[in-house]
Amino acid sequence: MGSGVKGPILAIDPGEARIGLAVSDPDRRIARPLRVLRHTSRAADAGVIAEEAKGLGATLLLVGLPLDVEGEAGPRARKAMRLADALRSQTSIPVETWDESGSTQAAAALPRSRSGLDARAAALILQDYLDANSS
Repeated sequence: MGSGVKGPILAIDPGEARIGLAVSDPDRRIARPLRVLRHTSRAADAGVIAEEAKGLGATLLLVGLPLDVEGEAGPRARKAMRLADALRSQTSIPVETWDESGSTQAAAALPRSRSGLDARAAALILQDYLDANSS
């Protein structure tokens, strides 16, 4: 990585009813599904995610941004950006967004049960980010 910063990354795949979480190893090479949160409200969700990140020692929060086929931010992406803003207001951990188009469909194609689908989608988003930013 260019900045040389290491430490776990917590990835967030925000959805209408559920929020998938995934975490990387401290060297930022491998992503793994963590858990699925039930969406309550943006502020409450951000608080739970910020506490989870603190407990993991996360050094970056990565929010999946579902851009449309033209790469534009539609309603779902704007909701994800508002969650990213709420996270920024509740933690000093840096927050970035990453295009997650198609991650849920890709996670559903994996040979596992549907339980944890959102966490697996978050892991796919995170692994894509890790692969794109590896040195």
